[in-house]
Amino acid sequence: MQNKFKSAIRSEVQYGLWLALADQYSAEISAGAGFNFLLLDGEHSPIDLRTILGQLQAIAAYDVAPIVRPPKDDAVLIKQLLDIGVTNLLIPMVDTAEQAQNIVAATRYPPQGIRGVGAGIARAARWGSDPQYLMQANDNICLILQIETVKGLANLEEIAAIEGVDGIFFGAVDLSASMGLLGQPNHPDVKNAILNGIKVVNNIGKFAGFLSADNGVSKEYIAAGANFAAIGVDTLLLSNAARKLVSEFKNPDNEFTEGAY
Repeated sequence: MQNKFKSAIRSEVQYGLWLALADQYSAEISAGAGFNFLLLDGEHSPIDLRTILGQLQAIAAYDVAPIVRPPKDDAVLIKQLLDIGVTNLLIPMVDTAEQAQNIVAATRYPPQGIRGVGAGIARAARWGSDPQYLMQANDNICLILQIETVKGLANLEEIAAIEGVDGIFFGAVDLSASMGLLGQPNHPDVKNAILNGIKVVNNIGKFAGFLSADNGVSKEYIAAGANFAAIGVDTLLLSNAARKLVSEFKNPDNEFTEGAY
């Protein structure tokens, strides 16, 4: 058992797509597009545990790593996600080192953590047929914590340094709101905060990542040292393509404006 995403990110930037359509079929289409990872968003889309399971099964045949973002840092839900086979987790709204330590504990079996043991009925352990699972599971987890508030940014260095935290993801949209710049994720103050944050995380020896549908901003963060980049959102790809198509026929003289994240 080896976490390929966790290994690959050490050698080259990983590019991914944010999945919010909450559907197995669209997830499988995306899995064949050539991305390094797909982010299954459980915070701002209607997916639930069974939907996530279906998406994991749909993309399992493809060379792409699934990352799952639950709606919050709930230890019970984290346990369920790990049991259905999730190995890469992105936890939103992390503000303190204490919160980060609790999240790490939720992803580890005792004595390193508090994860309940149910490998015999878990997809992750192939329903008890993988004799090495319990011994290898802790080390196989890739845990990414999301910094998206002024408070989290102030505690960034302490959070990133915690053992068991593999990477930090900067949420520009919520961070901009926390900074009093609601709806302005590309504001210079927000961008500078993230650029500085990427340096801090890299200096600690951890991974840094982000989500942006603006190609220019994405390239700027990657040049600054970001290791994993969500460079698009499935809902926006569909919405923009659909609106552009109908605009070409119904409003050919009007300039088309894409939606942004």
